[in-house]
Amino acid sequence: MALGLQEGRRGAVLSALPPIALGHALSVLIVVLGFGVTQFFVAPKLLAPGLAAILIGFGAYRLMRDPRHRVRAGMRAGFAELTLWSFLMATAHGAGLMILPLLLGMLTPASMLALSLCGPGAEMTGTVAALGTALAGAMVVLVHMAAMLAVVAVVALLVFSTVGLGILRRGWVNFDRLWAGTLIGGGLAVLLIR
Repeated sequence: MALGLQEGRRGAVLSALPPIALGHALSVLIVVLGFGVTQFFVAPKLLAPGLAAILIGFGAYRLMRDPRHRVRAGMRAGFAELTLWSFLMATAHGAGLMILPLLLGMLTPASMLALSLCGPGAEMTGTVAALGTALAGAMVVLVHMAAMLAVVAVVALLVFSTVGLGILRRGWVNFDRLWAGTLIGGGLAVLLIR
């Protein structure tokens, strides 16, 4: 939206979406891959409480930290810069962490799917479980990326077309605090649902 307002054209808003989606997806993918590797070293019964502790802890950290952004940069950004910015922001805000409760719930069905893909007589091994996690992780990342891209596009175009920068003068929603509360809520949900 900022690029669209700066350049005064809707096309700039739309051209910023692919690198933003790519950076976000790369950040989420790294978290999902890390989660997949973690399964080889952590007992399954410890995954849910560990994930809940990480979500609640990161959410609490986000609530207590100084909300001001210290780094200032120019507004001109190309594809690579927007991708890097999106990757860094998604990583710093813990976007991938919010996918892990969903992935945690998909582990058993994903392993069963992988077992069925391996053919008759296959056994549930670490490799089959890893294949199931990889399939589930890829599906989760793709669905998340598509949903995020759709929401970002709608909001950015709506703000660009109707509201503009005037909203910053009249009101402001502290999305950092909202996101921190969402992380904590996700962690509590993991504890309550398990």
